[in-house]
Amino acid sequence: MFEAASVKALIFDANSGRPQLTREIRRLERDVLRMGALVERSFRLSHQALFSRDLEAAEELPHIDKQIDRFYKQIESDCTAIMTLQAPVAQDLRCLSAFMQLVRDLERIGDYAKDIAEIAIKIFPYPPHPSLPEIALMSHHAQAMLATSLVALADLDEVSGRSVKQMDDTVDDAYEYLYQTLAYQKDVPGIVEPILLLVLVIRYLERMADHATNIGQRVAYIVTGQRG
Repeated sequence: MFEAASVKALIFDANSGRPQLTREIRRLERDVLRMGALVERSFRLSHQALFSRDLEAAEELPHIDKQIDRFYKQIESDCTAIMTLQAPVAQDLRCLSAFMQLVRDLERIGDYAKDIAEIAIKIFPYPPHPSLPEIALMSHHAQAMLATSLVALADLDEVSGRSVKQMDDTVDDAYEYLYQTLAYQKDVPGIVEPILLLVLVIRYLERMADHATNIGQRVAYIVTGQRG
């Protein structure tokens, strides 16, 4: 599991002649990683809520989501203030720009986790669907992508950041297979709502994996200055 304490600030030079800027960027990095830890926890709880039918876990999500949103707004505001008042250049500017983009990715993953928890509550009265184990596996893959991207951020590891994109293929393949399975299920007994809700779940998981990929790509950009 990712821990915010594992920060490894490789790109900030304490002897750059701008110690205040260096301190503020390091503080921002710690805040981004704390936000990432909250998002990872929210993803884990949403998985627990849906696949373990744990409604108490689902009820925790709105509180965590508010904390995530507070981090998001504060980090965006702090990045803007530093860019406006301190006129950072080169690597520092690149880092601040990437932080502003990747916290949006984190915030969206948190929103999707909350949405999945809400679906867990709605689907609770229905019998478990036969596709749930495969959807759970898709969720595990997406969580692994998020964990990898956050470790890459903590270590500022370009190679690890870029590796997340390859991991995304597994989630994309799972989405296509599960969509075909759910959308074209024949002779559905009773109400179709559980199937519609699970189609939403796999879509949310696919988008969460995409945002994790974005985070990994942004880490590579911080380190190299090259996009894509």
